[in-house]
Amino acid sequence: IDSGATARDIANADVLLTAAYVGYASDMLIGQVDPSTLSQSWHIPPRRSAVDSALVHTLEDSSIADGLEHMAPQDSEYTVLKREYARYRAIAASGGWPKVLAGMSPEELSARLSAEGYAVPQEDSVTAVLTRWQENHDLEPDGKIGRATFAALNVPADERVRQIASNMERHRWLPRALGQRYVYVNVPAFRLDAYDSGQRVLSMKVVVGAEYNGRSTPVFSDSMRWVVFRPYWKPTENILKTEILPRIAKDKTYLDRNDLEFAREGGAKILRQRPGVHNSLGLVKFLFPNDYNIYLHDTNEKSLFAKNARAVSHGCIRLEQPDKLAEYVLGWTPDSVRAAMETGADNHTVTLAKKLPVYIVYFTSYERDGQLHFADDVYRRDEGLKTRIIVGAADPTLHLGHEHDVGLGSSGVHDPRSTGDRLRR
Repeated sequence: IDSGATARDIANADVLLTAAYVGYASDMLIGQVDPSTLSQSWHIPPRRSAVDSALVHTLEDSSIADGLEHMAPQDSEYTVLKREYARYRAIAASGGWPKVLAGMSPEELSARLSAEGYAVPQEDSVTAVLTRWQENHDLEPDGKIGRATFAALNVPADERVRQIASNMERHRWLPRALGQRYVYVNVPAFRLDAYDSGQRVLSMKVVVGAEYNGRSTPVFSDSMRWVVFRPYWKPTENILKTEILPRIAKDKTYLDRNDLEFAREGGAKILRQRPGVHNSLGLVKFLFPNDYNIYLHDTNEKSLFAKNARAVSHGCIRLEQPDKLAEYVLGWTPDSVRAAMETGADNHTVTLAKKLPVYIVYFTSYERDGQLHFADDVYRRDEGLKTRIIVGAADPTLHLGHEHDVGLGSSGVHDPRSTGDRLRR
């Protein structure tokens, strides 16, 4: 059939389709938005070299559709986010869920929960279903409508859609392969997971940086190299200046009461806390040299893990079960680890036989045991990203038919211009 298209029309169409193809591929492989242009504190660099090789591979594939599909992350967490993105879009398109008001009846609460997919069977109580809902929203699972639960119930469905889309974008910023064995800390979830051969083999609560005075924990990746048992704690210059020295000036007993001492290190006079149960780093720390002076460590404040929100540190990450992480990292027996922590030599450094990748990430919607979880946006990083994704998806001139996969905002439409501009930069 003669379409009436001229040679110039065909050439223009070829250029536009090629640009769209490259744009979509880039968005799937390294993300639509450059995290350095947002206040994300995200320092895991994109692998731009992967774009060209992936394009060549998919062009050789007999099915372009399959090639495009496989450009997106293929891990189970992204798969769950993609599935839930489609489900929440459908909920939002059907009108979302009713607003929750103070003093609502059990029937009204049941209607709200059911609208999000948490049906209340006749044999189950509303309280039991609310508790499950709270668990999946990283709230205190007490079955009560406190302030945090009330606020979370009133987050609109379309906001949840944008939240999931933003976190799908963050997944596209990550490397496709994280390694056979690695440590993964999700800051908003206040949780560390350790993996071996693709399986989670260890999980624990963590305490992360506070959201004020520059204490937030950044997003980055590096390799763990050393484990230090019974470490000294050497306060940073900022902690010394703003916290410790003013207290010493006011209280002559402060040094002794906190096991602090002045010592010489490399010819310089330093202040350090002696090893032991009162040490701020606890009995072991895990070092992976980085530009942010962040590391994992035990803590002498175990009560912090009983709290639901745990953003209270100076930036480093405190561990609920440091002995278990040492067993995983070193391959030691529990008895050997406990001996090194409790009766071993002070400040004893053990070098890992093989460097271990560590990823500090920031996901406010994530998968756990096949279920979608929502976490508090503890550092308020979602809003800027949600806005950029929606702006980048606002042009309806191109529709690739993958709106449930892309996660590019409520429109589900990809804008080839935004990607082309970014690639040229």
